[in-house]
Amino acid sequence: MTKARLTPTSYALLGLMTFKEAADGVTGYELKQLADLTLRFYWVAPAMSQVYSELDRLADAALVAARPNGTATRRSTRYVITPDGEQALRSWLADEPAGFPVLKHPVALRLLMGDLSSAEDLRAMLVEHLEALATRRAELQAVRHSLEGREDMTYPAMVADWGLAYFDSEVQIVQDLERRIADEG
Repeated sequence: MTKARLTPTSYALLGLMTFKEAADGVTGYELKQLADLTLRFYWVAPAMSQVYSELDRLADAALVAARPNGTATRRSTRYVITPDGEQALRSWLADEPAGFPVLKHPVALRLLMGDLSSAEDLRAMLVEHLEALATRRAELQAVRHSLEGREDMTYPAMVADWGLAYFDSEVQIVQDLERRIADEG
């Protein structure tokens, strides 16, 4: 096995390939759909081009196996995690520190420069953010509901619960900020 330097995205894709839905292999497109469904709530879901480049790198390192699939007129490749890939993933989970999350929050960035905006514009931005939070929370609630009663999804369900609690706390923070701006204005 080639010793490849993998990124967190590489490991995220390997991890998705251990899900029951990927047991028979996934195409790059299917892996992207699975990433969009799961990762987008707490990690950046990779672009389609990044999924394919990561799959190539993982295949070169023998961490996934590429299996041609399809007919003479329409071909695709399905990828499955290899035992080496699963071992690399397990080693990463056991040996690498998770690290501290980096908050990359466009609303907080704009609020940081609030002196350059009006209180009205800042409050409107926060209200818009609250609406977006409600939409995302509803989307995540639907995902969480789809995991209900599935023993193979115990940990993804926990992450969904964490995400729902995060959205609830973000709502409280933003509502408090909006009130503070209103009181100062």
